[in-house]
Amino acid sequence: MGFSLLSLTRNLGGVSGFFQVVFVISLILVLFKAVQFYLRRQWLLKTLQTFPSTPSHWLWGHQLKDKDLEQILTWVEKFPSACLQWISGSNVRVLLYDPDYVKLILGRSDPKASRIYRLFAPWIGYGLLLLNGKKWFQHRRMLTPAFHYDILKPYVRIMADSVNTMLDRWEKLDVQKCSLEIFQYISLMTLDTVMKCAFSHQGSAQLDEKSRSYTKAVEDLNSLTFFRARSVFYANNAIYKMSSDGRLFHRACQLAHEHTGSRCREEVQSILGDGTSVTWDHLDQMPYTTMCIKEALRLYPPVPSVSRELNTPVTFPDGRSLPKGITVAISIYGLHHNPSLWPNPEVFDPSRFAPDSSRHSHAFLPFSGGARNCIGKQFAMNELKVAVALTLLRFELLPDPTRVPVPIQRVVMKSKDGIYLRLKKLR
Repeated sequence: MGFSLLSLTRNLGGVSGFFQVVFVISLILVLFKAVQFYLRRQWLLKTLQTFPSTPSHWLWGHQLKDKDLEQILTWVEKFPSACLQWISGSNVRVLLYDPDYVKLILGRSDPKASRIYRLFAPWIGYGLLLLNGKKWFQHRRMLTPAFHYDILKPYVRIMADSVNTMLDRWEKLDVQKCSLEIFQYISLMTLDTVMKCAFSHQGSAQLDEKSRSYTKAVEDLNSLTFFRARSVFYANNAIYKMSSDGRLFHRACQLAHEHTGSRCREEVQSILGDGTSVTWDHLDQMPYTTMCIKEALRLYPPVPSVSRELNTPVTFPDGRSLPKGITVAISIYGLHHNPSLWPNPEVFDPSRFAPDSSRHSHAFLPFSGGARNCIGKQFAMNELKVAVALTLLRFELLPDPTRVPVPIQRVVMKSKDGIYLRLKKLR
C-alpha cells in the first residue's frame, strides 16, 4: 500500500511539473510576442510620422464597421494626398488618393499585399489576381489574346441575349406597384454572360436554380473575406477555421435619374430602334450613355481599393517617403471623390467625361491602372453598355424612396440592404 501511494505521488508530481513547464514556456512566448508587437508598433509610429491619421485604438485600429466610405471622404478632405489607416495594433496601411502618388505606385513592380490577398486563395486559387513576378507575367501574356477586340466583337450578341433573358423575367413580374431588388437578377445575368462567353455554356444560368446558390455564396464570400482581412484574430488560418462565422448616395441617385432617364433613352432609341439587334459598332455610337456609365463608375467604383507591398523604398513628389515592406492601399473611392480633382464630387455630372474635358491620367481608375489593370475592362464596359441600353428601351427605372441604397465597402462595393427600384414598362 505504501509503495502504491508513493508511486502515485511521484506521478502526480511529474504531471504537475509538466504543466508548470508548459505554462512557463507559454508565458515566455506571450511576453516575446508582446515585446515584438510593441517594438513593431513603435517603429511604425516613428517611420510613418509624416503621414497623418485620426485617433485609433492601440489594438483594434480604426473600427469603422460599415462607415469606411464615409471615413474615407473625411480623410480625403482633411489630409492631403495620403493618410494612415490602422487595421489592428501593428497592422497599418498608407491610404493613397492623390493621382501623382497613385501614378508613382502603379508604375512600379511592387507585388500585391500578401497578407491581404492570400486570404482569397481558398476561394479563387492562385491565378492572375494573386500571382506576382514571372508567373503573373506568364499568365497575363497567355490570357491577353482572349480579350482582343476581334474576340470580343461576337460577345456583344451573347451579352444582349443574357440581358434580354433578364428583362423578360422582369416583364413577367408584377412590379408596377412595388419595387424590385435588382442586384440578384443582375448577378445572375452577369454569371450567365461569363459562362457563355468564357466556357461556351449551353443553356441559361439565370433559369437554373443551382446558379442562385452560387451567386449567394459569392456574395457571402465577398463579405467574409473582407471582414477576415480586417480582423486581428481571423487572419490566422487555424483560428479562422474554428470561428463561426446615405444621404449623399440618395442625392446622387436622384440627380442620376434626372440626367440619364430621358436623354440616354433617346440616344439609345436613335441608334438601336427597338433593340432587336445590338452590334459591336453600336457601342461606340452612345457617347452620352457612356459618359453616364463612367460617372456612375466614378461615384461607385466596383473595387474600392487595391493594395501593394513595397519591395523597395519609395519617395513621393512632396518629399515624404516609405520604407520597404510597408503596405500601401490605393483608395480608388477616395481618388474618385477627391474634391481637388472633381469639384462637387458627390454630384452626378456626366459632363465630367465629355470628349473635350481634361483630367489627370490617374484621376479615374475604375479598373485600376498600370501593368496590373483589369484584363477584362473592355469586356466589362461592353456588357455595361449593352445592359443599360436594352434596359432603357424596355423600362423606366424609378428610385424607391423607402429603400434608399446604402453603399458599403467589401471586397467589391455593394449596397448594404440591396438595390431596390421601381420598374415602369415602356412597351
